[in-house]
Amino acid sequence: MLIATILRGKGTDVATVRPDATVSELLATLAERNIGAVVVCGEGGRIAGIVSERDVVRRLNDRGAGVLDAPVSTIMTTEVRTCEPADNVDDLRQTMTNHRIRHVPVVSDGRLAGIVSIGDVVKSAIEELETEKAHLVEYIHR
Repeated sequence: MLIATILRGKGTDVATVRPDATVSELLATLAERNIGAVVVCGEGGRIAGIVSERDVVRRLNDRGAGVLDAPVSTIMTTEVRTCEPADNVDDLRQTMTNHRIRHVPVVSDGRLAGIVSIGDVVKSAIEELETEKAHLVEYIHR
C-alpha cells in the first residue's frame, strides 16, 4: 500500500503553526483540532519543524510554565523525517517504529501534502490483513 492511499482516506488537511507562535497558541490548535502534533511552517510554507504534545510536556518539565509564552521554535524538532505519496506504507511503518516517530509529514513536489500518524499506518496494516483474510477464507470455501 502507498502513502497516497492513506491520504485518500483521511484527507490532506494538515494543521500548521508558525515558528514564532507561542506554545500556548500551539496548545490551543492541538486542543481545537483534537490532534497530537502540528507541522511548523516558515516562510513560503517551508517545513521548519514539527512539534507534538510530547515536546510540550517534556519542555514543561524541564523549564516550567514559562515555556507556554515561548515561541514554538524553541521546543520543536527541526530534523523532520518526511515521506512522499508514492512511498510504501510498510517502509514508513518500519522507519516510524525504529526511530520512535509518531507523525510524518507527507511532501509532494517540495510542498506539504498531508501528514501520516502511526495510528494511520497501523490502521492500514489492519485493513490489509482483514482483506487478505477475507480472500483466503473465500478461497478455502470454494
